[in-house]
Amino acid sequence: MEKKLPLPPFTEASAKTKIQLAEDAWNSQDPVKVSMAYTLDSEWRNRSQFINGRAEIQEFLADKWKNELDYKLKKTYWAHTDNRIAVRFEYEYRDRNGQWYRAYGNENWEFDENGLMRKRYASINDAFIEEHERRIL
Repeated sequence: MEKKLPLPPFTEASAKTKIQLAEDAWNSQDPVKVSMAYTLDSEWRNRSQFINGRAEIQEFLADKWKNELDYKLKKTYWAHTDNRIAVRFEYEYRDRNGQWYRAYGNENWEFDENGLMRKRYASINDAFIEEHERRIL
């Protein structure tokens, strides 16, 4: 059976570790690596998209990072319970035309007993920024 440490029930320290591991994986921009933190049938809501399972996660992320260039993410602990974690995040990227953006959002995560994320619900808003306004370097 696949396990992804740390396992629930989470403490504040283990929730923060889980968040840092997720941040590191997403910043790798490796769709396969990122998808391995999720259950085979993981359920996502990402903005207005609904994504189900690792294969769709990998496809979504591959497309995302083809269009969000120089992507850099920072996740911050918000709260946790036994098997759930809430995070605040922001990330910066530029599009193919060179326009920079900062995306702000919140995610609610639910984990199975093996530490794999089975649900991820993300609310995200983008703001135009100038390159000199970047703060996640």
